Amino acid sequence: MKRIFVLLIFLLLQTVAAQEDFLAKQYFADGEYEKAVVFFEKLVEQNPRRTDYAEGLVACYQQLERYLDAEKFLLEKIALGNAYPTFYIELGYNYAIQDLKEKSKEQYNKAISIIEKNPNFGYGIGFRFQKYAILDYAIKAYSKAMELNPELDYNFQMARIYGEQGDIDKMYRSYIKLIIEEKSSISNVLRNFDDFVTSDPENENNFKLKAILLEGAQKNPNLRWNELLSWLFVQQKQYNSAFRQEKAIFKRMEGNSVYRLKNLGELALEDSDTEVAQSIFEYIVENTNDAVTKLNAQLKLIDILLLNPGKKTLEGVQKQYEELISIHGYKSQTLQLQIAYANFLTFKKDNPAPAIDILKKSLALPLNKRGIAFVKSALGDILVFDKKFNEALIYFSQIQKSLKNDVLGQDARYKVAQTSFYKGDFDWALTQLKVLRSSTSQLIANDAMQLSLLISDNSLEDSTQTALKKYARADLLAYQNKTTEAISELDGILQNHKGEKIEDEALLKQGELLESQKDYEAAKFNYQKIIEFYGSGILADDALFALGELYRKVLNEPEKAKAQYEKILYNYQDSYFFPQARQYFRKLRGDAIN
Repeated sequence: MKRIFVLLIFLLLQTVAAQEDFLAKQYFADGEYEKAVVFFEKLVEQNPRRTDYAEGLVACYQQLERYLDAEKFLLEKIALGNAYPTFYIELGYNYAIQDLKEKSKEQYNKAISIIEKNPNFGYGIGFRFQKYAILDYAIKAYSKAMELNPELDYNFQMARIYGEQGDIDKMYRSYIKLIIEEKSSISNVLRNFDDFVTSDPENENNFKLKAILLEGAQKNPNLRWNELLSWLFVQQKQYNSAFRQEKAIFKRMEGNSVYRLKNLGELALEDSDTEVAQSIFEYIVENTNDAVTKLNAQLKLIDILLLNPGKKTLEGVQKQYEELISIHGYKSQTLQLQIAYANFLTFKKDNPAPAIDILKKSLALPLNKRGIAFVKSALGDILVFDKKFNEALIYFSQIQKSLKNDVLGQDARYKVAQTSFYKGDFDWALTQLKVLRSSTSQLIANDAMQLSLLISDNSLEDSTQTALKKYARADLLAYQNKTTEAISELDGILQNHKGEKIEDEALLKQGELLESQKDYEAAKFNYQKIIEFYGSGILADDALFALGELYRKVLNEPEKAKAQYEKILYNYQDSYFFPQARQYFRKLRGDAIN
C-alpha cells in the first residue's frame, strides 16, 4: 500500500511539473511575460541543471526589461563553475541590448576562448551567436573549432552566414565547395540558393553565380558544374542553355541521365517553350536505348504536334500512332501508348468506336490493380464522350470500389458525379460530391465543391431544373470538343435566364471556351462581367484568376494581371487560387521567387 501511495505522489508531481512546463512556454509564446516568469522561476528552482528553463527565465527578464535580474541570475550560474558556455553569450547579449558594447564583447570573447579548451563546443556556441544574429562571432566560433579539430565541418553553417551578411560571392563559393568536395548534397545547397536567385538573368546575384560556375567548369571538368549551370538556366527559363548542359551530362554519363533530359523537356513544355521541348524529346528518341523511354518521348512529340493541329497534322499523327502500335503491339509495358491512341481517336478525330475496342482489348492484358484502373478510367471517359453513360458509370464505380482510399478512386468518384450530371441525374451526382468535398486531393475537393454548389443552388431556385439541364448539355458539348455548339448553348442560358444564379456559371464557362477559340476580348468581357455583377459570388475569385492569367499569358499586360492577383490576395484568402495568385503577384512585383 505504501509503495502505491509513493507511486501516486510521484505521478502527481510529474503531472504538475508537465503542466508548469506547458504554461510557462505558452504564456511566453502569447507574450504574457509577467505570468511566464513566475512559472520559469519555479521550474529553474526545481530543475537547476535544465539550461532551457534558465534561458527561458532570462528571456522573460529581458522582455520585462529586468536586465539586472537577468545579469545577476547569469553571473550566479557562471560562478557555480562548469557553466554551459552559451551562458556567456546570454550575458553578453543582455549587455548588448542595454548598449553596453564593451561588456558584451568581453563575454562573447570568453565564449570563444572556451572553444580553445574544447573544440566540440564550437557548434553550440556558433549556433547561439547565429540565433542573436551576432554573425561575426558565429564565424569566429565555427572557424576556431575547425582549426583546432580538422574533423569538424561547419562550412555549411558558415556559408549560410555569408549569405545573411550579404557576402553573396563568398556564400556561393562556400556552398559550391561543399558540393564539389561531396560534403553536402546538391539539392540541399540549391534550396539555399533559392533565396538569392531570381528568374531574371540580369539580376546581380544570378550574374555572380553564373560567373563562378563558368569559371569553375573551365578549371575542373566536374559534372557538378554542368548540373549547377543547368539548374541556374532553368530558374532563368533559358531552357535551350539548360539543354546544352544536360547533353554534356548525358554524354559523360553514357546515357544514364536520360531522366534529367525528360524532366527538362517536361518543364520546357509546361512553360510553353515548345521548340526547345521538341528538340529535347527528339534528342531522347535518337539517343536512348530503352524502348519505353523512347516511346514516352515519341508520345510527348505527338502531344506537341497536337497543340495546334490542322487536318494534315491529324492525318500524320494517326500514321505515327499506327506505326507505334505495329512496333510495340499490345503490352502491359506500353499501356500509355494504347491510352494515348484511344484518346486521340476520340477527342481529336471524333471516332470513339475503335478507341473503345482498343481499351477493351487492353483490359485483357496481365495488369496490376492500378493498371486496370488507368485503362478503365480512360475507357469510361471515352464512353462518356460517346454518351454511353450507364456503361461509363459501371467502369468508374469499379475503380472507386477497387481503390477506395486512393486518389484514383476519388477521381473515379468525381467522374461518377460528373457523368450523372451530364445524364441529368442531379441527386445522385450530389450524393457523390458531398463525399468528395473532403477529398485528400485539393483539386478534386475544389472541383467537387464547385459542381455541388452549381447543382444545389440552381435546384433550389428552379424546381424544374431547366437552366441546369441546359448547362449540363453545354458542359457535355465542351467535353466533346464541340466548342462552338457549347458557346451557343450557353448563349441561350444567358439570354433566357438573366438574373438567375446560373448566369455567373454560364459566363465563366463561356469565357473559358471563348479563350480556347482565341476570342480573347469576348472572354475578357465575360470575366469582367462576373467580377462587376457577381463580386460576392462563389465564382468571383475564379473570374479574377482567369482574367489575371489572360493578361499575364496572352495579352502581355503584367500590371493589369498583377491587379487581379492582388484582389484575390486581399479579398479571397480562402480561395483555391490564393497560393498561385500570391506566387504570380510576387513575381510580377519583382520578388525573388522560385
